[in-house]
Amino acid sequence: MTTATVKDLYPTRGTTEVTVPRQDPVVWGAPDTPGPIATADLQAYERDGFLAVDQLITPDEVAVYKRELDRLVADPAVRADERSIVEPKSKEIRSVFEVHRISEVFANLVRDERVVGRARQILGSDVYVHQSRINVKPGFGASGFYWHSDFETWHAEDGLPNMRTVSVSIALTENHDTNGGLMIMPGSHRTFLGCAGATPKDNYKKSLQMQDAGTPSDEALTSLASEYGIRLFTGKAGSATWFDCNCMHGSGDNITPFPRSNVFIVFNSVENAAVEPFAAPVRRPEFIGARDFTPVQ
Repeated sequence: MTTATVKDLYPTRGTTEVTVPRQDPVVWGAPDTPGPIATADLQAYERDGFLAVDQLITPDEVAVYKRELDRLVADPAVRADERSIVEPKSKEIRSVFEVHRISEVFANLVRDERVVGRARQILGSDVYVHQSRINVKPGFGASGFYWHSDFETWHAEDGLPNMRTVSVSIALTENHDTNGGLMIMPGSHRTFLGCAGATPKDNYKKSLQMQDAGTPSDEALTSLASEYGIRLFTGKAGSATWFDCNCMHGSGDNITPFPRSNVFIVFNSVENAAVEPFAAPVRRPEFIGARDFTPVQ
């Protein structure tokens, strides 16, 4: 399948910045579909674009996943793999992608019904992993991620046609209000912001360290923040934040002594399989944007 057979509902990376009202549902499943998410929480997710869970996994489980994260980050073979992204200044590992394929420990987490069950409930179908990674944000200067919509990138560079994708960030260390936590503009998922500027070839090599293409203008961000406000997420290790693919979000630098590490999983509906990129010369590598649409079992 190519983009020639799929209508582009969300134009982006053109000569000017554009806004488009959301053309897709937020919650695709029926309201009475059974699953781990209570009806009131599902309604809040539809309204705000996110759902915070105080304890998705137990402290004992956190210890298991944190040990596995530390093992992977310390492994020279993992560091040498193209799936590892290092900090430009410190040269420490920032992220390891496709972690559910590298590690059976994290593969088990993906298959956990507390995790994949929520994704199926929100997206109303079987799901596959579009992307997974562990993020390591050590203290004393780890850089943040600038404001962006994930869907803008996944649509432009990976070819996801519709907004039928959900992410979960599971904290493996405590998220304080000072150590570079996730920030989301509640309700921003209802407006698509098409960014200005063409996508450079192999843009992913730069964007995984510092976002450039697909970055909203200061004027657009000011308008969105004025309309929706900004929510900062804090929580103990084991807490989680689910958020819609089109939420405007970002995170600041971590200049505290306290590290912030998490595992990040992106579930896409099997009915929203990627086509060719809508606004990029070539696809990103499969470890960033999967082309294996096998449902999680």
